[in-house]
Amino acid sequence: CDYDSDEEYVDERVVRRGPVKRKQPGRKVSRTTTTATTSTVAVEQGIDGAEEVGCLDFSYLKLKKDHASRPIWITPNGVIILEAFSPIYQQAYDFLVAIAEPVARPESVHRYMLTPLSLYAAVAVSINTESIIEVLNRLCKTEVPESVVRFIRDSTSTFGKAKLVLKDNIYHVESAFPDVLRELLKHPTIASSRQFDGENTGATEGFSTSVAPKEMESNLSYAKIGAELTAGGALGLDEDGDDMSEGTMSRTDGHTLHSVSFMVKRELVQEVKRCAQEMNYPLMEEYDFRNDSRNPSLIADLKPSTRIRTYQEKSLSKMFGNGRARSGIVVLPCGAGKSLTGVTAACTVKKSTMILCINNVSVKQWKEQFTQWTTIDESRICLFTAQHKEQLPPPTDACVVLTTYTMLCYSGQRAEAAMPIVEAIKGREWGLMILDEVHVAPASKFRTVLNLVNAHCKLGLTATLVREDDLIGHLNFLIGPKLYEANWMDLTQQGYLANVQCCEVWCPMTAEFYREYLDPELSIRKQKLMYILNPRKFRACQYLVNHHVDRGDKVILFSDDVVALKIYCDTLGCAFIYGETTEDERRKYLNGFKKLKEMNVIGLSKVGDTALDIPEANVIIQVSSHFGARRQEAQRLGRILRPKASQLAGHVTTGFNAFFYTLVSTDTREMYFSTKRQQYLVDQGYTFKVVQDLVEIADREATVLQSKDAEMTMLNKILTLDRDQVLAGLEEREDKAIAATGEYEGQYTLNKGATRRTSTLSALSGADGASYIEYDA
Repeated sequence: CDYDSDEEYVDERVVRRGPVKRKQPGRKVSRTTTTATTSTVAVEQGIDGAEEVGCLDFSYLKLKKDHASRPIWITPNGVIILEAFSPIYQQAYDFLVAIAEPVARPESVHRYMLTPLSLYAAVAVSINTESIIEVLNRLCKTEVPESVVRFIRDSTSTFGKAKLVLKDNIYHVESAFPDVLRELLKHPTIASSRQFDGENTGATEGFSTSVAPKEMESNLSYAKIGAELTAGGALGLDEDGDDMSEGTMSRTDGHTLHSVSFMVKRELVQEVKRCAQEMNYPLMEEYDFRNDSRNPSLIADLKPSTRIRTYQEKSLSKMFGNGRARSGIVVLPCGAGKSLTGVTAACTVKKSTMILCINNVSVKQWKEQFTQWTTIDESRICLFTAQHKEQLPPPTDACVVLTTYTMLCYSGQRAEAAMPIVEAIKGREWGLMILDEVHVAPASKFRTVLNLVNAHCKLGLTATLVREDDLIGHLNFLIGPKLYEANWMDLTQQGYLANVQCCEVWCPMTAEFYREYLDPELSIRKQKLMYILNPRKFRACQYLVNHHVDRGDKVILFSDDVVALKIYCDTLGCAFIYGETTEDERRKYLNGFKKLKEMNVIGLSKVGDTALDIPEANVIIQVSSHFGARRQEAQRLGRILRPKASQLAGHVTTGFNAFFYTLVSTDTREMYFSTKRQQYLVDQGYTFKVVQDLVEIADREATVLQSKDAEMTMLNKILTLDRDQVLAGLEEREDKAIAATGEYEGQYTLNKGATRRTSTLSALSGADGASYIEYDA
C-alpha cells in the first residue's frame, strides 16, 4: 500500500487531504464539484469476487447536496459504511442487517458487505430487488454506484422467486411469477415430481391460484426509511422531484396480490429442492402451520408473566412475518435470551417440536426454560440423552423432545432403550426443529440429523455465526437464510447486556522460562505450558483474583489446558470443572459458586465455553485458550454478559459492571493467537485495553512463586512432565468429553500445514486487526 505523506491513517480508512492522485479508469474527477473525501484501506472481497488490496480511492463519487443528513456511504466494491451517530441509525441498521453482512460494528461507524447470501436472506423476508436499490439510494450520501446496482440485480434475479410451502399438509412450489414455475418445470426431475389433483390430472400447466400471504407492517416499515431526508422534505421528493413516498417494496394501495403454485409429491421433495438449487432457483421453505390439520397441536402458551424484549420480537417477526413459519437463523448475543426466542417460536407454531442441544447441560437448561416461561404440561417434555431416555407419547399427542446432536447422529450400536425412541423420532412429523448453537450443524457428523428428523420448519440459534473453516456458508441451504442479527453494543447501551471492560494483560516471561521456551528441542506441548505457567502470569492471575474477591465479585478462571487449570486452581485453593468432572460434582460446584458468599472463584476448562448459565459471574480471567478460535473468545465473554442485578432493577449503569481479562505471555506465539481470537469481539464493537504494568504490582503483592526456588521448581515440573502420560491422561479424556459436541470442528490446530497468501505491509503491522492502546493498571 503506497501511503502519501499528506495522508493520516485513521482506523482502516485514509482521509485524503491533498490532491487526488488516483482516478477510476474512464472517469474524470471534476475539481469544481463536491466529491467524497473518504477512501477505504483494507483487504476487501469485492462484489466481483476478486480481492482488492490496498488503498481504494473513491473520491470521484459525487456527493448529494444534502449528504450530511444521509447516514451511509456505498463503495463500488459493495462495502457499506453506516454512521452510527445518525438520527435514523436504528432504522438504517435494521434495513442494512437484513440485506448485507455485518463486517465490523464499532461504536461510531459500522461496515457491511453486500454478498449473494446476504441478498438471498433479504429476499427471503420479502424485500425485493427494486426496494433494496431504492432505499439504499435514499440513505446514501452519493448515488448508488452502477456496479452495486448491477450486482444486486444479478444476485436477486432468481433468488426469492419461488418457495417450497407445506400447505394443507401438501407440498407446493409457489411463486408470484408463473414464468418462474414454467422454467422450473422444464427440469425433467421436477416435472416428474409434480403431483396432480383429480381435476388437473395430465394438465400441462394447471397452476393453482391463491391469495399471497401479506407481510407484517413492521417488516415493511423500511419502505419509508429516508423519505424525510430527501431534498423534497416532508413531501418525499428526490432531487429530480420524483415522488418517493410510495416505494416499490410492497403493495400499499389496497390491491390484493396473488400467487400460483403446483403440488409436489412428498417423497420427492428433497429431489425437487436439489434440482431447483442447480437451476439457481433456491426454494425458500415456509410452513403454513395454522392450516395444518394433519398434525396434533401442542398445548403450550406463554405465561402472562413472560415478557418478550424488542429485539426478540423483531427476530420472531422475521420468522412469522407473513403468517407462515420461515426456516432460517437468528443471531443474538450470549445472554440475550436465545432460549426464550426459541420457546416463543415453539408456542407460536404449536406443533411437535424437536430441540437439538450441544450437551446434556444445555438440554436441562432448555427444559427449565419451557417450564419457567410456558404453560406446557411437563409430561409433554421428553428428554433423550445418555442418562434420560424418556419414551415419546403416541403420534396423536404433540410433544417437545430435548436431545443432543450426538445422540441423534450416533451411528454405532445403540442401547436397547434408545432404539424405539429413535424410531419414534424418525416416524413422526415435527412442526418445528430448533438447532441450538447452530454453528456446529455444518460438521459432517451432524448433517445426518437434518435428514433423520422430518421437520417442516427449522430455526437455528447462535450467538457467534462464525467457524474457523469454510463451512458456515452451508447453513444458508442446510437450515435457511439469516433472518435477524442483533447488535451487541446496542443491547449493551439499552441495558439488556452487562457493560464489560475487556483487558489484555501483558506478562513478560521470566528469563529462565523464556530460555527454555526458545529451546528448539522443546516439544510444542511443553512450549505451551511454558507460557501458560509463566510465573509472572501466575502472579498476575492471583493478584486479579484477590482484587475482585475483595470487591465481592464472582470470578471464573478459564484454561483450555487441563494440567495448567489443575495447577492454577490447586494453588489458588478453588474448585474447578473439566471433562472428567462428574455430573454430581459439577452441580455441587456450580450451586456453591452461585449461592455461597465464601465460594467466589471457580475454574473451568473448555467444557464451560457453552451452555453454562452462571448469571452471578461478572469477572473472567483467561490464562489459556484454544489457539486462535474467535468463537471461543465470544462464548467465554458470554458467561458474564447477562444483565446484572442493578440493570434488572432498572438502574442506569454508566460504568463497567463486568470484567474480562486475558493474560498473555509477551513475545510468544500466544500473542499471535490472542490478536486473532479478539477479532470477532473487536468487530462487534468491543475494545481491548492493554495493561503492561499490572505485572509489576502483582510481583510485589502476590504470594505465589515469589522465590526463585519456587519458580525453578515449577520449571522443572514442566520439563520433567511425561508428554505421553499427559496425552493419555487428563488431556485425552478432556478432548473426548469435548469431541462429542463438535464445538471445535475445523478450527486452528498446530498440526495444520503452513499456507501462503498475499498480504500487505499494513496487515503485517496490525492495521487489519485489533488496535492496541496502553493503559496504566
